[in-house]
Amino acid sequence: MTSTGATLDELGWNAHFSGQTTAAELLHYEPVRVMAVHRGKIAVMGPAATQFVTPHIPGATPSDDHPTVGDWLLIDRETGLPHRVLQRTNLFKRRAPGDPTREQMIAANVDTVFLVASCNQDFSVARLERYLVLAREVGVPAVVVLTKADLAEAPDVFADAARAIEPGLQVETVNGRDPSDVARLARWCGFGRTVALLGSSGVGKSTLVNTLRGSDSIETQAVRAADGTGRHTTTVREIHRLERGGWLLDLPGMRELQLAEAAAGIAEVFDDFAAAAQDCRFADCAHGVEPNCAVRAGIADGTLTAERFASWRKLAAEESANASRMAKRRPR
Repeated sequence: MTSTGATLDELGWNAHFSGQTTAAELLHYEPVRVMAVHRGKIAVMGPAATQFVTPHIPGATPSDDHPTVGDWLLIDRETGLPHRVLQRTNLFKRRAPGDPTREQMIAANVDTVFLVASCNQDFSVARLERYLVLAREVGVPAVVVLTKADLAEAPDVFADAARAIEPGLQVETVNGRDPSDVARLARWCGFGRTVALLGSSGVGKSTLVNTLRGSDSIETQAVRAADGTGRHTTTVREIHRLERGGWLLDLPGMRELQLAEAAAGIAEVFDDFAAAAQDCRFADCAHGVEPNCAVRAGIADGTLTAERFASWRKLAAEESANASRMAKRRPR
C-alpha cells in the first residue's frame, strides 16, 4: 500500500459523504478513508500521507459503528483520534467464523464487486451464486471474472456456466498475467471508483491485483495440482491504488461465506423460483409433496432446473437459520 496521499475526489469522496458534514465540523475534523485494517490499528489516507490510527471511537458500541476497510472516517485534526464513521453507501458483512451469532464487517462503500473464479476444477457455480447473493443484498453491481483462461482447454464452458446463473450477468474471462487481457476490466476501475474482489483462495486474485496495479508486489501462491485449490495469500484487508485512478479492495479468500439476513439477495438471484412459488396452491408450500406445486411443475417441464432449485433451497435454509441466530442474540 502506497504511503503517499490522495485528494478526497481521488479517494472517492462524493455528495453522499460531503452532505453528512458541516463547514464548522470540518474545521476540527479531517475526512480520511480507511485503507487497511490491522489488529489494533487502521491505516487511513487523506490529502496527507497514510497514517495509522486507533479504530476505537468513543461511545460507539454496535460493531457497525466501528470503521472497516473502505469507510470514510472523520479524525481530529490535532490528535488524529477518530470522531465518527460517515454513513456508508453499502456494507459487506458475513457471519463471523466460529461464532454463528456474530457478524463480521468485510468492506464498505464499494462501487463494483468482481466475483473471481478460475477456469479449472475448483470452479463452482454454487460458490458464485453465494457471492452474487451477497452482492445483490447490499446493492453493489457484480461482474464475474474468470481467471486462468490461458490454462483451460475450453474457457467458454466456464463462462457459459457462469452466465446461466442469472440473465444479463456480466462475465469476463481473462488471463490474469496478461496486462492487455486484464485491461478489459479497466472500465470499472476509473478515477475515484472502488472495486472489491471476492473469491476463494487460489483463484488468482493476487495475480489479478498485481496486473491491474502494474506491480508484482503482492505475494502469490501456487495452487495444488490435485484439486486446483490454493492457500490464503491475502491476510490483511486493504485497498490498492490503480494506475487508472481507481482503487482495488483485495479481500482474504472466503471459501465458506455464510449468509445472514440476505433474503432479498436470494430472492433477486433466484427470482425465477420466487416468481414460480407465488403460483403454488399453498402459500407455505415447501415444494416437496404438496399438490399443485408450481415450482415442481416448472422443474418437470424444464423451465426451472433441479440444480438451481437445490442451490435456492440450500441458501434460503442457511440464511433463515443464521438470521434466526442473529435475532436471538440481539438485545430486546
